[in-house]
Amino acid sequence: MDLVARTPRFAKPGETITGSDFYTAAGGKGANQAVAAAKLSGKSMMIGRIGDDLFGKNLTADMKANGVEVQGINIDESLPTGTALITVDDRAENTIIIIPGANGAVGKSELLTLDQQAPHAKVLMLQLEVPIEMIISAAERAKKHGLKVLLDPAPAQELPDILLKQCDFITPNETEAEILTGIEITNEKEAKKAALKLQARGVDAVIVKMSSKGSFYFDGENAVMFPAFSVQPVDTVAAGDAFNGGFAAALSLGKPLDEMLEWANAAGALSTTKAGAQPSMPTREELLDFIRDNS
Repeated sequence: MDLVARTPRFAKPGETITGSDFYTAAGGKGANQAVAAAKLSGKSMMIGRIGDDLFGKNLTADMKANGVEVQGINIDESLPTGTALITVDDRAENTIIIIPGANGAVGKSELLTLDQQAPHAKVLMLQLEVPIEMIISAAERAKKHGLKVLLDPAPAQELPDILLKQCDFITPNETEAEILTGIEITNEKEAKKAALKLQARGVDAVIVKMSSKGSFYFDGENAVMFPAFSVQPVDTVAAGDAFNGGFAAALSLGKPLDEMLEWANAAGALSTTKAGAQPSMPTREELLDFIRDNS
């Protein structure tokens, strides 16, 4: 669950400032991406774990309302539902503190669900808010079932090659790409250097999310800088999740590469025009109208 405070600016260490607004919103990177994919592709399933508490019940209800299949969500009676403490300033920038809760206990039961559901799926979206050993196992199982594996390497951390070798696509933003490669990214040339470094470690294709600059795609043959759509941002929370949901939805629907990137960039841009995480995820109708009006 996202607990969001709006402030004119970020507080300095030891400082107390007065905020202008507070609200709660359904969140979590995996859940955000599941909702984004469901709204755009028509079908997605969430596999994960929540606590036996009000937040968990509300999150499950919200996902169901957004078209996500939730039978893959387990309830942990010993841990609370994961939460995120988010501050959004007047520039629509944000800081986020994540408390994993039940997410940190994801384990064998969730992997079993993945094995059971994989024959009905085309794409597995992964994020780094559950234990890394479970992410590696999930990616390995997905590949055995013939699924495409899409990894969002956030929250940012070092990753083992054994995981990267299972990834068909990895979608770091500039900061995450720098942590993974040691290359500071401010332009397309540096993005390509980082992509080459990740490819050398086993990833098939790299998509560097570069905020207002757009996104850079590289798979060894194709090198594409796809420009960002111009919008007036209200809240950038979950823009990266919308991007991944858009890309995964287009991938599952068999769209060509240029449309996959177009869907991803458009979904990310549209999500910044509304407050909150899951409430900001666009529908397919909204996305197609936006692309038509802004191509």
